[in-house]
Order: sequence, then structure tokens, then C-alpha cells
Amino acid sequence: MDVDKLWARLRKRRIDGKDLVIAIAQDYKNKDVLMTAYQDKEALEKTLGTGEMHYFSTSRQRAWRKGESSGNTQKLKSVRRDCDGDALLFMVDQKVAACHEGYKTCFYADLEGNILEKQLFDPKKAYGEDG
Repeated sequence: MDVDKLWARLRKRRIDGKDLVIAIAQDYKNKDVLMTAYQDKEALEKTLGTGEMHYFSTSRQRAWRKGESSGNTQKLKSVRRDCDGDALLFMVDQKVAACHEGYKTCFYADLEGNILEKQLFDPKKAYGEDG
């Protein structure tokens, strides 16, 4: 896959001076939506090149590999582009949990904040006291 050509066709959002595309991770087996994040061109290249999900952190201002701290990696199975070219859907094989709060998905609560999923790991143990 020619990442330069793909990147040129995508509609990016400019956040803090960085061109980013929406990246949605979905469990390839049961189709649960796991998380939504951003990718810059570097993260997209690393994802397609290694087969492991990489994202761009707007808080840290750098690309990172999913699971680099927790070990909860995402293996790429396939990728799709949406009709407008402003989002990518990645079908992944998720190890343990996608959410840094310890839940399988980042969508573990309803609008009132009620927890709907079981916490699968303690984030303080995975990331340290400050997360």
C-alpha cells in the first residue's frame, strides 16, 4: 500500500498544527467498537508497516504503539476508509482491553456515567499511580 497516496486522499483535521485522521478500532471477531483516536501519517505508516496499531497522542504530541505501556496491544486484521475519507476503521485483534481505564472498550459507560462493563485490569498497576 502506498501510504503517501492514501494519506493524500484522506480528509484530515488540523489539531494543534498537526494533520490528523480519525481512527476507529473495532474488534474483528465480535464487532465491538473498542476506541476512537487519531492518527498522523507516521502512525498510519507504522500501523500498516508493522501490523500493530499506532495512534497519535494529542496530549503527548507523538505517535505511540497501542499497548506500549500496558501490553494491551492491537493486531491489525484489516482496514477500511469511510465514504468521505475522513475516518479509518481498523479491524483488530485486541489483547485484554482497549481502554486505558481498564475496560474492554472506551465506551464502558452510559450518558449518566453508569459503568456498563467489567474492569479487566487496574490502570494504576499498568501505568503507575499517575496513569
